Amino acid sequence: MADTLDGATLVPAAPHVPRSIRLAAHAAALTLVPSGLWRIAVAVGWDSGFTDEVLHPENFPGEGSPYLIGLSLFAEALGLLTLGLVHSWGEEVPRWVPVLGGRRVPVPAAVIPASIGAALVTVVTFTGAFGWNDADNMGAAGSPEGGLYWLMTACYLPLLAWGPLLAVVTIAYYRRRCR
Repeated sequence: MADTLDGATLVPAAPHVPRSIRLAAHAAALTLVPSGLWRIAVAVGWDSGFTDEVLHPENFPGEGSPYLIGLSLFAEALGLLTLGLVHSWGEEVPRWVPVLGGRRVPVPAAVIPASIGAALVTVVTFTGAFGWNDADNMGAAGSPEGGLYWLMTACYLPLLAWGPLLAVVTIAYYRRRCR
């Protein structure tokens, strides 16, 4: 079964992946987009409302910009790996990959890192959510206020779904591959 767009094959879906699991995998990858866009906007000079020394708008673009952009791209790359759990390249290494191309992906090679990632991301994001307004986070002097506070909160809120969605997709992958 292949995903298609106007009849053209995009990325072959793994066989027997329920639509709900494919949607969960795509949603997991998309949960990182708002916070990534927020960080990139800060990196290119958008005034996010921070007035502290590190994130003050006068510092951007500047030395910290590559870090914010790199963090956003790295996080999204990790999120996109979730798609391997529902597409054929997560079950068989694409033929164009040197040395490993065409080999089946061992189930533990996908399930163990995905499970650890799901657990870590869930712990980190939920811990962060409970401490979001603490004095050393958004409650600190120099943090955004008003609409900018709520915009940042809205951009980071979807991250709470990343870990649980990854866990659901990982369990489905394991069950499908171990049938």
